[in-house]
Amino acid sequence: MPNRRILSLWFPRLAAERHLRIEPALAGAPFAVVADQQNLQVLISLSAAASAAGLQSGQPLRDAQAMCPDLITRRSNPQMEAAFLTVIRRWAGKISPWVAEEPPDALVVDLTGCAHLFGGEQALLAEIGADCAGLGLTMHAGVADTVGAAWALARYAGQPVQATRSGDAIDQEAWATRSRAARRRQWDRGGPASEAVTPIGRQTVIAPPGQTRQVLAGMPVAGLRIDAQTVAELSRLGLRRIGDLAGQPRAALARRFGRALVQRLDQALGVEPEPVSPARPPDHFAVRLTLPDPIGRAEDIAAALDRLLPALGERLAAKGRGARRIRMDCFRSDHTTQSVEVGLARPSAQPDRIRPLLMLKLGEIDAGFGIDCVRVEAVQTEPVHARQHKGHLDAAEAVRARLSANTAVDDLIGKLGARVGLEAITRLHPAESHIPEKTSKVLAAAWSEPATDWPPPPARRPLLLWRPELVAADDAPEVPLEFRWRRQAFRTVAAAGPERIAPEWWLDDPDWRTGVRDYWRVVTDDGAELWLYYAHGGALSSGWFCQGQFA
Repeated sequence: MPNRRILSLWFPRLAAERHLRIEPALAGAPFAVVADQQNLQVLISLSAAASAAGLQSGQPLRDAQAMCPDLITRRSNPQMEAAFLTVIRRWAGKISPWVAEEPPDALVVDLTGCAHLFGGEQALLAEIGADCAGLGLTMHAGVADTVGAAWALARYAGQPVQATRSGDAIDQEAWATRSRAARRRQWDRGGPASEAVTPIGRQTVIAPPGQTRQVLAGMPVAGLRIDAQTVAELSRLGLRRIGDLAGQPRAALARRFGRALVQRLDQALGVEPEPVSPARPPDHFAVRLTLPDPIGRAEDIAAALDRLLPALGERLAAKGRGARRIRMDCFRSDHTTQSVEVGLARPSAQPDRIRPLLMLKLGEIDAGFGIDCVRVEAVQTEPVHARQHKGHLDAAEAVRARLSANTAVDDLIGKLGARVGLEAITRLHPAESHIPEKTSKVLAAAWSEPATDWPPPPARRPLLLWRPELVAADDAPEVPLEFRWRRQAFRTVAAAGPERIAPEWWLDDPDWRTGVRDYWRVVTDDGAELWLYYAHGGALSSGWFCQGQFA
């Protein structure tokens, strides 16, 4: 079996170059992407021109603008940057099928058994560099036997080891350590260059197989993917290179710096395995039927659906998914496409629930000179779970009857949605409020379950409810014998009440600024049963209002 080979691709200017691809006019100007960190706006990604101006990643924006007044900035968009990295990962799929993302700006590729297809690792990296240059991306790459070693080569190959000159540095303590002074002077200059490393240009480095330990020996400890505080503590102890750290007792390192440091060291050296977990491809549910001769009748399209929908349902059921939206594409012989799309009130993989909805849309398909191919795709899917019924036989039958009734309602909602749209079909759900107009809320029927626990109202409520309308009557708490409403005169025949309702004091509702209300059910001489209330007054004056009508 060939030795494992790992490629690490680092894009240090990914966020900035994403913006430069959108706004190419900014390519020559100093440009940076900023984000909020610890109540400060800091630079997180720089263009080449901004780096040439002396700016650095992590620098506060106000300091950067003082150094470079011409700096152009844009806000960071983590979602778009993650999507851009995903696009690059899909491009890297041509190198190897084993590609994983390292957010926010890197990829790791398992090259085992793939490099020879491109003429070797050097030719492969040359091709990757050319592709990245054509895409306008700055790329650093490292190839080694382990993920940790490749990561370190991509970011720290050729960089000097930074020495810590503080009063507590070990190399300043005793005469006995001066015999190692020549070796310590190499720490300030970055240490001797490892002859095992083969540089390819300025941005890519290849470590030969089996020489991971020699390659990492002269590199800074920051290449182990540890935090900056641990790097500083190691530097104060004189452990600035990975080679110095590899010779220390592991138990002492774990006690002093934690298990994470030892784990990262073992992963980089290949002692502890570190697998590459590629991104899982998204599930895609689509079936197609290619026809030997063009068809044009609705009956022929329906027959094609009868052959396609069972196969689509089997694929959905195998993954435990149900279709929420279905699209049917009819490819015509004149190289054009006719498409229709329907939605389901509940996700389902059953063909007999999808077919009636598509049949309602067949009239919108113009066959033209004939249809050569029919394709059905589940555009949007959701997980579905089987339901198990337990208990008494009669109880199970009742549950089945209720579930079948819900299925019929869902099918009805789907058929209506195919005509008027699923968003236009709504239902009421109970809400937690004692205010009459707030006791229910409107939800889309296709994306909500029917309410089964409606709380009983404290008193009878009207069938029709509207915003309060002013009633011309005497300003007194007693029920008026005569009043005017909507330019009509009414005479009270009977009345029941009052029901006192107080406003929600924690909210400022304009309709409830008149204070506490006393509601009455009033029957008029013409047979109308109205819902009147007397407002005792608050921020506004008191008076009588009408808010609803009973059946």
